[in-house]
Amino acid sequence: MHIGILIFDEVEVLDACGPFEVFSVAARLQGKDRDPEAIKVTLVSAYPERAVVVARGGLKLTADTTIADAPPFSLLLVPGGVTAEVERDPRVIEWIAERSSTPIVASVCTGAFLLAEAGILTNQTVTTHWEDQAELAARYPGLTVVGGLRWVQQGRIFTSAGISAGIDLALHLTGLADPGLPTRVARQMDYAWQAEGE
Repeated sequence: MHIGILIFDEVEVLDACGPFEVFSVAARLQGKDRDPEAIKVTLVSAYPERAVVVARGGLKLTADTTIADAPPFSLLLVPGGVTAEVERDPRVIEWIAERSSTPIVASVCTGAFLLAEAGILTNQTVTTHWEDQAELAARYPGLTVVGGLRWVQQGRIFTSAGISAGIDLALHLTGLADPGLPTRVARQMDYAWQAEGE
């Protein structure tokens, strides 16, 4: 499983770093059992010209690659945050759209707006942060936006509720590599995993 996590200026720290932690812990646990490369995580900058992005709160994150050079992934995760500017960047939206055939596509929080803008979310049942659900439904009326769930699955596309819900979704996604992994990773992280979804 090769996971790409898109990062951009004003990305919500936990939206990106929460799943990153889940996947990196899963990789460590997998490495003890089998191939240490069974799960690999790559941070992808939304900006072709720079690897460093400034997340919400001023945290600087350095990507492994950019949208100009990113390899194919088996799982693409698009976090949220303040997405207004990146939604208007045609380079980013076109890149996400080009990755629509990635075997698994997931969003955390307002990352759902980026997937919708790229045409990946069109008529599915989805979720996002509770504060943004009405706006998502209004802007993309073909979507059925639901609340009260940590994450929602529609075929190979997953969306999660706000911020910390991305950890629950990421734990679920590790189970695609190994059904026993989510429980082990949650225990290693000392995290009370909420496994419910749709």
